[in-house]
Amino acid sequence: MMRALWTAASGMIAQQTNVDTIANNISNVNTTGYKSQRAEFKSLLYQTLQTETTSRNGEIKPTSAQVGLGSRTASINSIYTQGELISSESDTAFAIEGQGFFQIRGIDGNNYYTRDGNFTWAVGRNGITLTNADGLSVLDSQGRAIVLPNDVKSDSVIFGQDGTITYTTNGRQVTREFGIYQFNNPTGLDKRSDNLLAVTAASGNPLQEGVNPNLNRSRILNKYLEGSNVQVADEMVDLIVAQRAYELNSKAITAADEMMQQANQLR
Repeated sequence: MMRALWTAASGMIAQQTNVDTIANNISNVNTTGYKSQRAEFKSLLYQTLQTETTSRNGEIKPTSAQVGLGSRTASINSIYTQGELISSESDTAFAIEGQGFFQIRGIDGNNYYTRDGNFTWAVGRNGITLTNADGLSVLDSQGRAIVLPNDVKSDSVIFGQDGTITYTTNGRQVTREFGIYQFNNPTGLDKRSDNLLAVTAASGNPLQEGVNPNLNRSRILNKYLEGSNVQVADEMVDLIVAQRAYELNSKAITAADEMMQQANQLR
């Protein structure tokens, strides 16, 4: 009976993780550029009750008797499908239509990646800089912060759908580009707070669009933001299924406890 208790307990723990993941998706339904996550499970070790053998008549018994010892969380994967494009009144709102990511310079000096294009102009020591909502610099295709010269006003900058940033300084026109990158395995990116993603060995190195001819370039839509790809109806259905699975595991524990109680009461 102890096997049933621990097996059902592992199921309850796994389903709790499932509910936690669904709750996180629902809480981020309005987060710009958020990608929904799914909990994946795998079975635990199997205990062999009877090995492959022969029957009393000498016939070969091809399969053994094994019983599983429960389940556990294998991984929590992000689903990188395109989110809904939401119109914005901000001149520095950008949505990526495609598989690309913006590049952001973190406080620690490392580069991070995001689908959140809710940018703004910030006045600092070096001039007017394009940053995200937390004041982190947005980088161009050369890996440099997008800083305007002193004679350029922020409202005179023209943004193109190919990711270009055009302005006129000292009588000459300057064109720069957003640094847009793709990954062979975006699911392997390490999730940080504030909508930032970090490169890992599982994600592979960032591949810059426009430089790599094998990549399909993304479109950069100005005055649009990419909404979350969370489907609330699907999340509610998954939540009900997870709740029912949690209840079934708890009932299995109750049943095993009652069976042990009855066995203890035998005379």
